[in-house]
Amino acid sequence: MSYQKFRADFLFTGTEMLGSHHVVITNEQGIIQSIVPEEEAGEGVHYFEGLLSPGFINTHCHLELSHMRGLIPEHTGLVDFVFNVVTQRHQTNEEIVEAIARAEDEMLTNGIVAVGDICNNAITNQQKRKGRLRYYNFIETMGWLPFIAQQRFETAQKVRDIFSEIPSAIVPHAPYSVSQELWHLIEPGFSNSVISMHNQETADENAFFLNGGGDFKRMYQLMKLDNSFFQPSGKTSLQTVAKHFVTAKNVLLVHNVFTTEEDIQFISNQSKQYDQQFFYCFCVNANTYIQNATPPIELMRRSRCNITLGTDSLASNWSLSLLDEIKAIRLKFPNIPTQELLQWATHNGAVALSLHEELGSFSVGKKPGVILISSLEKGEISPSSSVKRLL
Repeated sequence: MSYQKFRADFLFTGTEMLGSHHVVITNEQGIIQSIVPEEEAGEGVHYFEGLLSPGFINTHCHLELSHMRGLIPEHTGLVDFVFNVVTQRHQTNEEIVEAIARAEDEMLTNGIVAVGDICNNAITNQQKRKGRLRYYNFIETMGWLPFIAQQRFETAQKVRDIFSEIPSAIVPHAPYSVSQELWHLIEPGFSNSVISMHNQETADENAFFLNGGGDFKRMYQLMKLDNSFFQPSGKTSLQTVAKHFVTAKNVLLVHNVFTTEEDIQFISNQSKQYDQQFFYCFCVNANTYIQNATPPIELMRRSRCNITLGTDSLASNWSLSLLDEIKAIRLKFPNIPTQELLQWATHNGAVALSLHEELGSFSVGKKPGVILISSLEKGEISPSSSVKRLL
């Protein structure tokens, strides 16, 4: 059996940063055999300038919206952004499929090996079945009007059935787009599954559930939805709907721009009570694109939250690159070390999507991919850093 041996200035294992005198060894198929000191690696070691890392895990993407790149102006705010997505997403199937293929190419080039992908339909199935990336499909349901709950649920079931060869779960879009009747239908499927939800992306979301205020009334008016049945809970949106997740294995909360310390404590208590894991996914470039806002990253770090990274869609981002997300975070929070950011983008993402037995770290027996990050500054990722996929 022949082996591939890689060494660089830095070797990030998924959880630990090692120096230049360590070599990661894989077999021909890219399965990790060992990490050894350089003097024990023998001949044939390939040296690279930069940092070696397991492949990135993009825990939040909308691959099916790839054809919308550049269609929606920046800084519209969430209400107008959502309305634009709903009204402008329709193009020919051929155009959409071609954009999906290009977007997957972009993720491969950018060192991504697995994706948590939001699906409102099955148009990405053909591309995903090629097996170039690992996917966990979040089959998204939304239906604010109670009388359409059954129809929306049955549609989601049909989409899930088409994706039968790919791990999938039916999930809620967001607290403000799922009626109690629809929650009742999808909740039994959460048991021991990985679930995702857009969470507190705008202050209007919390205002709506706290007292019926904010800009969401305008959104329902734009969409011609009768909202007269709704009664505010008096709690934040997350605290209002968290009860529906108690049987889930992992819950991935996405965006979290207006998540509070009280929300985090509430979720921490629930996760301990029901022996489950919550993860907070940051999509910082999308938050900037949509409403020029930043999630409370330092609060999440102090609270020891499980953090992952995502790109969101090309309707709301300039690229599908987790390295670009890391750069954006470092620009705003330069004291966060590269090791921590890379753990969010690798190990944590793999655990969140329940793919950690195969991906996310250079552990023996895994096939996590090998990527090279170049142009570091004093060992840290810099604005000029680039990524290259080696395996």
